[in-house]
Amino acid sequence: MKKVFIGLFVLVFLALSVWLGNYFYKKSNTDPVVYKTEAPFTTDIVKKTVATGSIVPRKEVQVKSQVSGIVEELYVEAGQIVKQGQLLAKIKIVPNIVNVNNAQNTLETARINFDEAKRELERYEQLYAKKVIPEQEYRKYKADFSLKREALQSAENNLQLVREGASKRSGQASNLVYSTIDGMLLDVPVKAGTSIIERNNFNEGTTIAIVADMRSLVFEGKIDESEVGKLKENMDLLLTIGAIEGRVFNAKLEYIAPKGILEEGSIKFPIRAKVMLDEKDFIRAGYSANADIVLDKREKVLAIKESMLKFEKDKPYVEVEKAPQVFERREVKTGISDGINIEVVSGLKTSEKVKVPDANSPQSI
Repeated sequence: MKKVFIGLFVLVFLALSVWLGNYFYKKSNTDPVVYKTEAPFTTDIVKKTVATGSIVPRKEVQVKSQVSGIVEELYVEAGQIVKQGQLLAKIKIVPNIVNVNNAQNTLETARINFDEAKRELERYEQLYAKKVIPEQEYRKYKADFSLKREALQSAENNLQLVREGASKRSGQASNLVYSTIDGMLLDVPVKAGTSIIERNNFNEGTTIAIVADMRSLVFEGKIDESEVGKLKENMDLLLTIGAIEGRVFNAKLEYIAPKGILEEGSIKFPIRAKVMLDEKDFIRAGYSANADIVLDKREKVLAIKESMLKFEKDKPYVEVEKAPQVFERREVKTGISDGINIEVVSGLKTSEKVKVPDANSPQSI
């Protein structure tokens, strides 16, 4: 038994010796770690934030009718360019029986009063001609006659307005709808034969057409509360419109809402920016857009990739190659970053090379 144990011990010792020898042999022949290096470079760095929104006309109006009735004629269609005062539609008035009856009664009363005043004036004219009454009394009946005549004309005009929507005295027709601004017709939501309601103090009325100035567009969007404190009026925006590929439009921030809106669990602040268009540009209203808001910009500055920075007690540093694969730690002063590249204000030269950290190597803190 003693010989058996000695034999087993020798075998285990030999196996362990072979394994250790093989391990140290492989380790001694492992290739040394070679770190990549990159030189600082000169570039433009733009620090920005993103807002989502849409493109809308600055001036957009809904044209409505002054009378209720039925659309008799439409003279325009969506997409047309119209001028202020251009005729858009004609409304056929459907008279209200009660209003017509009241207007007729008023007209009859005014006519009776006028006839009576006319007879009185003729009688007093004869008396005045014979010097029976003084001039002052004659003038009183003459003024009364003039008032009754005006009341009669007013009653006639009122009846015509109720029936037809037009007045002989003014020469205007309230059943005609005109454009109130120069611009493009974005929509004509009614058709010939459509019943409409007039605009008054109790309801908004039926929209006949929507007109907008398409040469003056704005970007309306919302930005998160964490970013709104960095914004200022007159900042530059770069607009990317999904429907227009390959184009970036410039815009100028002109409004930041003083009050935020709760939306999807977070506070967002509405913003508005003027879109800078060329003469040949045409953008349709309602396009969705993303705005890159330029918070800061540096042109032709020395920079490195932000991933090459290390930190120790909040102080940034890099490892600079002094000899092949020999590195020294050097603190640097940094500027703005765009999330990929970061500005190096001091501490590096363009002729030096910086160690690229291995993805698996720990960062100092």
